[in-house]
Amino acid sequence: MKNFFTVEKTDPGSKARLGKIRTAHGVVDTPAFMPVGSQGTVKSLTPEDLTGLGAQMILGNAYHLYLRPGHRLIRDAGGLHRFMGWNGSILTDSGGFQIYSLATLCRVSDAGVEFRSHIDGSLHSLTPARVIEVQEAIGADIIMVLDDCPGLPAPVERIRESVDRTILWARQCRNSWRRTDDQALFGIVQGGCDIESRLRCLENLVEMDFPGFAIGGLSVGESRDQMAKVVSAVAPAMPADKPRYLMGVGRPEELVRMVAEGVDLFDCVMPTRNARNGSLFTPSGTLNIKNSMYREDFRPVEEGCPCYGCTHLTRAYLRHLFQSKELLSFRLNTLHNLSYYFRLLRTVRRHLDRGTFVEFMQLIEK
Repeated sequence: MKNFFTVEKTDPGSKARLGKIRTAHGVVDTPAFMPVGSQGTVKSLTPEDLTGLGAQMILGNAYHLYLRPGHRLIRDAGGLHRFMGWNGSILTDSGGFQIYSLATLCRVSDAGVEFRSHIDGSLHSLTPARVIEVQEAIGADIIMVLDDCPGLPAPVERIRESVDRTILWARQCRNSWRRTDDQALFGIVQGGCDIESRLRCLENLVEMDFPGFAIGGLSVGESRDQMAKVVSAVAPAMPADKPRYLMGVGRPEELVRMVAEGVDLFDCVMPTRNARNGSLFTPSGTLNIKNSMYREDFRPVEEGCPCYGCTHLTRAYLRHLFQSKELLSFRLNTLHNLSYYFRLLRTVRRHLDRGTFVEFMQLIEK
């Protein structure tokens, strides 16, 4: 894909980059955060909401969409963009992580994965070629290879096995990929917390010349320090002219720290899941709207936040909605948390453009 990714500036005080990803559905300014819409929806929000917040790309999940409503139905509807009414870019995860975390009676071999659906117990088999077929039918702008994602901690033998299998599957996915003009296929680096295994996996993936590369298999049981060591070793070793995607991470301060290591793209369920649990992000820390201390608090959640809840409503009202189990609580809290994440990444990009990113990062870490 011509001019798929460009680096516009590199930060003089860190490994951070300011760039752009160009897809058939628009430009994504990087570093970027993708809200998670596993089943073709970011829970409680409309595509118009997402556009208003500043989302340029969202994440769907091939595992969930394959099981329900089915990739062929989505293809017949004109692809996921048309099916869900979203005009921006979409990245679909291959579903490898979900297969291991959600499916029952999961059997993994070099040929692929056989599993029973977490929905109805039906038996399914996914091979690397099948995963590409599913994602091409869904029609995402960026698609992912099938990878072998072990939980951590894991024995050295299991880590090495997962790397070997991930490389094997990546090559088979690469050979099955047909929509090279309008879909970018990313390789996924596995290897647990073993840096040597990670770099071996990356070296083999780079030889396959994917349009982009991801770091997978984190946020699965390792410590924050372990995660940071993996990213600091792997991200800068990735090709400088390709986007670098850190899968499933993370907290706001982690995003800023990982940007400093050269990561361009993030996704995480944290802002949306935490919203549904009443946990709201603010510059001064996380606010738990369930707490009784907010019963008569008539201030907004965050002064200056442009989301609907902060501009029109109070902490007391948002607490009332949550305590009453009103569905509006999910929506308002999700709007706030995603607003916080998107504003944070816009601020990061602004500081990268001005050359003041390191000073900003130091403020965040205090």
